[in-house]
Amino acid sequence: MDANVFLGQLGVGLAVGLAAIGSCIGAGAAGMAAAGAWAKDAKAGKPLRFIYVICVAAPITQTIYGFIITNQMADKLGQAATAGGLLFIIGVATGLGEMLSAWVQGLIGAAGCRMLSDSDGKGFAFVLIALGIAETVGIFTLAFMLKLLQSIAVLPVQ
Repeated sequence: MDANVFLGQLGVGLAVGLAAIGSCIGAGAAGMAAAGAWAKDAKAGKPLRFIYVICVAAPITQTIYGFIITNQMADKLGQAATAGGLLFIIGVATGLGEMLSAWVQGLIGAAGCRMLSDSDGKGFAFVLIALGIAETVGIFTLAFMLKLLQSIAVLPVQ
């Protein structure tokens, strides 16, 4: 197998794989904080808040963004012999951008769960804004990598 083809295929896998790792880490961090907040609220006799679920679920979207890039990259694998290096770079950049965005979003969600528990649910809008800022990094990564993928021409099948 040609090294360029291998790099292109590796890039395709890394785009969604690293994004999914970030989503898992982020959702795990926020989920642990949410479980603690629910336990604290239950012990205090307060109703359990659904808003914690939003904090836990937020990092999952980055896996979707990685999957979109992966699908677009897979369409370009026919050009891997000449564009394998670029596909690899796009895959790594996508994977890292989405992974770190999801991870940070999970940390924000974890802090948000703790804050919402301590404040009796006040300040949720600010938590959403902070989650949205981290989400924006994932969206920018998606948009920039889609634009870069357009620079790889699709050659007709012969």
